[in-house]
Amino acid sequence: MERQRETVELPAARIEVERIGSGPPLVLLQSAEAYEARLDLVDRLARTHEVFLPWAPGYGGSPLPGDVRTIDDVAYIYLDLIERYDLHEIALVGCSLGGWIAAEMATKTCERLSRLVLVDALGAKFGGAYDRDIEDIYFLSFDKVKAIRFADPRRDPLDDMTALGEDEAMQVARHRETTARLCWDPYFHNPALKNRLHRISAPTLVLWGEEDRFVRPEYGRAYAERIPDSRFVSIAGAGHYPHIEQPDATLSAVFSFLNGGKG
Repeated sequence: MERQRETVELPAARIEVERIGSGPPLVLLQSAEAYEARLDLVDRLARTHEVFLPWAPGYGGSPLPGDVRTIDDVAYIYLDLIERYDLHEIALVGCSLGGWIAAEMATKTCERLSRLVLVDALGAKFGGAYDRDIEDIYFLSFDKVKAIRFADPRRDPLDDMTALGEDEAMQVARHRETTARLCWDPYFHNPALKNRLHRISAPTLVLWGEEDRFVRPEYGRAYAERIPDSRFVSIAGAGHYPHIEQPDATLSAVFSFLNGGKG
């Protein structure tokens, strides 16, 4: 399917958005690595929905304004975005960092949402002050980071960085810089989010890779337990990105949920 790419001017940022397909709106929020834009996941979702794939500030062709400093800021920008498009009855799907943004959005308002899907979402702190809820990717070696994120590290789409062209490599580096700027302190979480999850009123599917060692399934279950109308589903044979390692099982759960089932 052909993708339409456009730039939307919003009060706080200029956002690049890709649109594909037709049908009810589905907003797909990407991981920090922006794997999702490369996957046929987008085309498969677009068979039944109009998919909106925004690029957060500092990712893709979206500039990072100096006053956009937190993921909470990004959540408000995305709320402005869906209002600009005047979308209603949205299926909001967020992966990893995108799941964190989606959760932040849903705690503010679910007025325009029909269903929420969080795939190995980050963003909350459930353990004690000295508990490591989320592994420190800035401390670990590159190979170790891949090992905790993937059940099979060979499935990492960026496994061979030497195969990237100069422009692609620069974009990967820019994404990593943006992620560090937005998520370093506090480390990959908003201390307030845990106590706001009860505000999410949209039916929610929390999907998790059974072999995720970056944020373990127990973390995902804690997420689901704090969202009133939610269901937790684990995906066997997958780490932090089940939509990459087990796309058929992941999409089966997502489509079941979006069609009124429980995932």
